[in-house]
Amino acid sequence: MSKQDHFMGHHQEEHLKSSDFITDVVIGMSDGLTVPFALAAGLSSAVSNNSIIITAGIAEIVAGCIAMGLGGYLAGKTEQEHYQSELKREYNEVEHIPEKEMQEVKDIFAGYGISEQGQDVLAKELSQDKTKWVEFMMKFELGLEEPNPNRARNSALTIGIAYFIGGLLPLSAYFFTKTPENGLIVSAIFTTLCLFIFGYFKSKVTAQPPIMGALKVTMIGLIAAAAAFGIAKLVG
Repeated sequence: MSKQDHFMGHHQEEHLKSSDFITDVVIGMSDGLTVPFALAAGLSSAVSNNSIIITAGIAEIVAGCIAMGLGGYLAGKTEQEHYQSELKREYNEVEHIPEKEMQEVKDIFAGYGISEQGQDVLAKELSQDKTKWVEFMMKFELGLEEPNPNRARNSALTIGIAYFIGGLLPLSAYFFTKTPENGLIVSAIFTTLCLFIFGYFKSKVTAQPPIMGALKVTMIGLIAAAAAFGIAKLVG
């Protein structure tokens, strides 16, 4: 393998890992900031003791970490199983219907403007190595990249930890205030700031307008909290 190929492969792998990590942090943090905040806001209108809110909030954060982490793990496993299933099918097709697969290779090259003669040459060259042939079909026919074997575990841990950190931020206000009303005010200010900062950086890494993205994330969190607070007030 040449230095350039090694660099390109390493760069692509790092980019994919980074993208997966950012996605998982966004999933965990966005729910972590929103759900426990909405729960605490709802309880603030119905109870008179901060300890009840703290107990319920911690219970929700733990349950949320487990549920979100498990969801990330299952999604990662499903991605791996889907890839392996398609890989097995491609190997079977290359083995039993090579003519059809060769034509599919030519069709792919035709889509890139390669001449018929060039298509024949490239398809024949590619068919000399079944592994490379199958890898080509997986990538260019099905649009599938081999997932990181540790993706499910890493996703579960990242989402769970991000949810835990995000959930503690709005709940922390109730640890050093005396009443739910005061806790809600401090929590609302602190969480609004956190939502805005999180939305800003989330939009930056996803190449979206940062201010607009920050305002959108903030509004979603505040609307959820306001809805929970209003329902608890009506029921109470």
